[in-house]
Amino acid sequence: MCSLETYKIDLKGLKEDETALDFDLNDDFFQSLDGSQLEHGALHVSVSIRKMTGFFELQFHTEGSVTVSCDRCLDDMEQPIATDNRMMVKLGDTYSDDDDTVTIDENEGILDLSWFIYEFIMLAIPIKHVHAPGKCNSAMTQKLEELSGAVRSGEEEAEAIDPRWEALLKLKK
Repeated sequence: MCSLETYKIDLKGLKEDETALDFDLNDDFFQSLDGSQLEHGALHVSVSIRKMTGFFELQFHTEGSVTVSCDRCLDDMEQPIATDNRMMVKLGDTYSDDDDTVTIDENEGILDLSWFIYEFIMLAIPIKHVHAPGKCNSAMTQKLEELSGAVRSGEEEAEAIDPRWEALLKLKK
């Protein structure tokens, strides 16, 4: 299992005005997170932390791929991820992430990046993810075509007009 301690940053302890961090994420990272929908992936995350007056600006650059299920055939597929994100953090009385700025407890000064990185990855996955044409599971594609043909023939039967409504259509004309 992956230790999520490496993703905890002591913002108060940063000595330099700009700090660069690199993380390599693998299956252990996703399995360590509670409630993670992703289980497999290989990504590289670069984080640049810039210390400014009263707050911190974090720039995230994520590249790699995750494994998701195809919406069409339900087989696993590689989904490439390439995203840049920005986050503002300030020190305050209590933890809050209600608005665009995350506020962490000033007494503690520790920011856990693990869940933020995970959310940035999830937001980078397209809503619809399907294999390239011809790459889906052929057995599942064949079954899907058979069933969608049955649905179409059912629609054609539904298009036949009920005789009661047919009489009303005659009145309309």
